[in-house]
Amino acid sequence: MAQAKRIVLWALGIFVAYTIIHSPARAAELVQIGFEGISDAAKSIGEFMTQLVN
Repeated sequence: MAQAKRIVLWALGIFVAYTIIHSPARAAELVQIGFEGISDAAKSIGEFMTQLVN
């Protein structure tokens, strides 16, 4: 099981490196979309908690 995890992590790392090298603009766009999603989720959780307190 540990060997399979190691292989998957290496494959994922190689894929990420290939994507960044092959299309850096698209890779940056995907990272930006990911961070915007995390930011929106954090804002929603904060708003939910604020509504619970009120």
